[in-house]
Amino acid sequence: MFSKGLMDGFGIFTRAGGLKYEGEFVRNIPMGQGTYTWPDGSTFKGEVYNGIRHGTGTYKCTQNSLFYSGQWHQGKRHGKGTAYYNEEKTSWYKGDWVRNNREGCGLRCYPSGNIYSGEWKNNQRHGEGTMRWLNLGQKYVGAWQDGVQHGQGTHVWNLWRKDGSQYSQSNRYTGEFAQGQRHGWGTFYYAGGAIYEGEWKNNKKHGQVCFTVSWKMFREIHSIKGGKKQSRSFEILPKFVIGAFPLSHSNSSLPGPDMALNIDCLLDIIPERKRDTERKQVEFVVLRQERELRSICSFYSRLGYARSPENTLQLSRLQFWRLLKDCNIHHRGITLTQIDRLIREDVDPAEIHSPFTPVLLRKLVSYLVIVAYHIHSKDMVSPKYLLAACFSKLMTDDILPNAKNVKGFLFRQPDVGVVAMNYMKRCWEVFQLFCTATRDEQTMTCHHLLWMFKVQQTVTLFFAGINNTLNFCCLFHQCNLKITFLEFFEVLLGCAEVTCEQVSETLKEDHQVSGSNTETRKDSPEVEVSEDIIQTQGFHNLCIC
Repeated sequence: MFSKGLMDGFGIFTRAGGLKYEGEFVRNIPMGQGTYTWPDGSTFKGEVYNGIRHGTGTYKCTQNSLFYSGQWHQGKRHGKGTAYYNEEKTSWYKGDWVRNNREGCGLRCYPSGNIYSGEWKNNQRHGEGTMRWLNLGQKYVGAWQDGVQHGQGTHVWNLWRKDGSQYSQSNRYTGEFAQGQRHGWGTFYYAGGAIYEGEWKNNKKHGQVCFTVSWKMFREIHSIKGGKKQSRSFEILPKFVIGAFPLSHSNSSLPGPDMALNIDCLLDIIPERKRDTERKQVEFVVLRQERELRSICSFYSRLGYARSPENTLQLSRLQFWRLLKDCNIHHRGITLTQIDRLIREDVDPAEIHSPFTPVLLRKLVSYLVIVAYHIHSKDMVSPKYLLAACFSKLMTDDILPNAKNVKGFLFRQPDVGVVAMNYMKRCWEVFQLFCTATRDEQTMTCHHLLWMFKVQQTVTLFFAGINNTLNFCCLFHQCNLKITFLEFFEVLLGCAEVTCEQVSETLKEDHQVSGSNTETRKDSPEVEVSEDIIQTQGFHNLCIC
């Protein structure tokens, strides 16, 4: 269209070089909505001002697959916009632009799948931002400069299982970075709980450091130069900082920090001049048994789970009780509830006998040392190192010969244990309902247990179900004997097993009455399914009663 001899309105203009414009004109100047098409096939469609891209528009480049949709200013990407850098659209940026450069805040997804979200300057990561390396399972949150970590930040290394699932705990560094490396002052938190705090140089520990490793509430301070330890001192901490160091300690004379002992309650009994020696000697025994202790902890941590738990070096108190019972510790003149009191530490009274209380490897080892002293010290005849002798005897006589030979109704059959754990919280509520709450703790006695079955009119079922769970003599002559939730839970499972057997026998009788087709039906899929349902529902029905 022309007006007064000038292009005005909608039209198409093609330059000698092949550049084509199709859109609105104002007095011979492309102005308004239009489309540019270059000789190589690249296009721009959007707002045009004085013949250049200005406003909002979309640009497609055929040479490098670049696609941009967003704001423009004076012919350059400027403002808010999204750019795709490949045809698959797996590489892209969405955010702020300044004169064709990524600058401001934006989200960048790389072809590898890695993602950065944060501040930019001159097309580089610069300022505060978060980078996620998906393939490596790493994340950095903090300051950037010229595309690399620089300043204060936190780098996290996630840990993965063999099946591809992720552990909840991870290694983490928080501190200073320089040119992409840990450099300056920083703290490294290991997945197991250990803490390294000190100076770093080019990604390595350097200078004065503080390494927190144990329940003793101390921190070990080293001076490191050139990667070598120069000096060491100790400082008492104002609070507990518990460590666990996921590294090999085969060359160390002490157990790893994740097995650091908290046995102050025993050392207080030892004459002060002998305490350090006693601690060192029992640590030597722990070191000799380290592989077995880790294996036992890992084994019992998996009981009751269909899949391996996130932390295979952490038990629940329920699993810890099972370990003690498998090793017949309760036959040594001590009950599980008494052991709970010996290892109670500074916890809420309501948590002393809770089956959900976590027991890390370091706690497990400490608990076993405490138990060893209380059941074997009276049998020791003037040992040179009392604690070490007791723990060595416990491991030799009780733990190693019996551990991993799972007994009881709960975990003996893995499939049954997995199903039963679904009812654990409900049964814990029942346990708390019938037990006695004193000022110090909440416990159940054999008398309470028997009363519960009497109230539910299932006493006969109770006597059938206590086989291999509670001792008859104990039941009748020591009705006030306190029991743990594990023993209570396994009595319920024993009753459920009796119920299952009764229902199964009834089902077989019904099949026999059915006539000549009995043998055929016995092997049929329907009967197999019904028997599986009975085994699952036996415990379910008992819980409902």
